[in-house]
Amino acid sequence: MSIGTTCVQAGYTPGNGEPRQIPIVQSTTFKYATGAEMAKLFDLESNGYFYTRLQNPTNDMVAAKIAALEGGTAGMLTSSGQAANFYAVFNIASCGDHVVSSSSIYGGTYNLFAVTMKRMGVDFTFVSPDCTEDELEAAFRPNTKAVFGETIANPALTVLDIEKFARAAHAHGVPLIVDNTFATPVNCRPFEWGADIVTHSTTKYMDGHGVGVGGALVDSGHFDWMKYPERFPGLCTPDESYHGVTYTERFGLAGAFITKATAQLMRDFGSIQSPQNAFYLNLGLESLHVRMARHCENGAKVAAFLKADPRVAWVQYPSLEGDKYYALAQKYMPNGSCGVVSFGVKGGREAAERFMGRLKIAAIETHVADARTCTLHPASTTHRQMSDQELAAAGVSPDLVRYSCGLEDAEDLIADIDQALN
Repeated sequence: MSIGTTCVQAGYTPGNGEPRQIPIVQSTTFKYATGAEMAKLFDLESNGYFYTRLQNPTNDMVAAKIAALEGGTAGMLTSSGQAANFYAVFNIASCGDHVVSSSSIYGGTYNLFAVTMKRMGVDFTFVSPDCTEDELEAAFRPNTKAVFGETIANPALTVLDIEKFARAAHAHGVPLIVDNTFATPVNCRPFEWGADIVTHSTTKYMDGHGVGVGGALVDSGHFDWMKYPERFPGLCTPDESYHGVTYTERFGLAGAFITKATAQLMRDFGSIQSPQNAFYLNLGLESLHVRMARHCENGAKVAAFLKADPRVAWVQYPSLEGDKYYALAQKYMPNGSCGVVSFGVKGGREAAERFMGRLKIAAIETHVADARTCTLHPASTTHRQMSDQELAAAGVSPDLVRYSCGLEDAEDLIADIDQALN
């Protein structure tokens, strides 16, 4: 199926007389006739549901749709994008291990990696997304377990050279994890360029309406964990907390990663997405292909206006001709990148904050990628925990305004920007 048909149809096929829309299974528990039947579930010997903290039918149907959109073999929903990124990394890296990450990533993810996971004993080396292959090579260590990056970084809008990072990761026998939140599978499918695991904050474009926080991770099924059993013991050796099951042996390359994340991490951390939010998410997914085209159209028009305006210091938008990342965006996202534009107002941080306060359509929100246009000053909000040096590495200047184009008419957005600049 094409990507548009997959958005509408994948994940759930009702039987005769069954609900046409994905049903909300709003239940914490599931009944069985005998304890022996339930015991098989706990031993991972049969499929089924016993407690929503691990799995829920509504969630699994929506996760299956996202996996189909990305071209993966298995997926799971989480309570947030932060949880998805944590699960993706912690599923294969633990205390004493190391991960290479692009420095140009969302501030919350940077804090998760550089502070919280560091306290858990996982060390991260951050490299510029523009690094040379030699600089990227130098970041690896004998205990490196993964490489991480964002397709389009939030809010710097740098574009990850997926093939370059995938080559380096695979040369060292580790997977590439890509957060594909801003591009979505409508505009980029990282698996087709060598990525192995994809994550999403479904709160953004996938939901699209600001009604439900959530996350997702998808496995490509391509990475051969069994080729490096000593590097990935959690997947390739018996899990004593599940009666000695070896995930790669029982579930193969197509299912080992997601099954372990579900059976082990979701069991212990419980960052499940609510079935109600999963239902809202599916409604958003059904129109994702239509909405992304409008977001990108608006983003391109707004970026072109800003670039030509003498009151604006600089503009970053990867689909704008002349942008530093235009060539990479054309390679990985020829049909459009996203609806987010980053720019600086002449006059620096104070001018940026005054400008934002004058906007009438765009709301100042800790949100992005919504049907309604919103804006934010990252250095004061989402990235305020970072030092000036860390901000520079992440591509976030003090005057950066993140402007997320919604689905309104572009002419109205431009008129609003114009009066606010005045």
